[in-house]
Amino acid sequence: MYVSFNASESVQISVENQATPIQHYLRQPQRLVQAIADPQLIKQMSDDLYELKMRPINFMEIYHFQPIVQLKVWSGSKSSVYLKSVGCQIKGIDYINDRFSLKLKGVLYPHEHNGQTTLEGQADLEVGVELPTALMFTPKTFLEKAGNKLLKGVLGKIKQKLMTQLVQDYLRWTSQEVQPKAESASKLTPDLGF
Repeated sequence: MYVSFNASESVQISVENQATPIQHYLRQPQRLVQAIADPQLIKQMSDDLYELKMRPINFMEIYHFQPIVQLKVWSGSKSSVYLKSVGCQIKGIDYINDRFSLKLKGVLYPHEHNGQTTLEGQADLEVGVELPTALMFTPKTFLEKAGNKLLKGVLGKIKQKLMTQLVQDYLRWTSQEVQPKAESASKLTPDLGF
């Protein structure tokens, strides 16, 4: 039996403007990847391609598996950051790995209003799988409800991490950007011996 699961999540994050605007930070999409994932679970494959090992998933207390997703992450116009899955494999259950598809797409962009910047975004996750015979007699609506809830939980965790980690990383990054500029400016100022 083939079933598909879907989940969407939107995000709004207020950002306090710093000396270096958030738009400059967003032109480095690898920072977004580091904000949504545990550094131990992510590996950079090329300039814009990453392998993300998701946390192991327990589906209906029967199946335990770990998705490994290849993500393309890039910057667009107006400091938007996009991400899209370009491949996936399932570690733990070969049967599902051969009959599994995952599509993830997302966008994050800055929105300015009355001098305040808000990061707004949307992520959509869709999974399709041919279920093993052990689940054939489970009602399809029950399976879909359980699967949709699982995906919503996955996106919810990513959203929570993004909302806490991204602003912290931006603040750390902007303070590092400002510090070298201040040091180089002080070297240009002559020492008058006062």
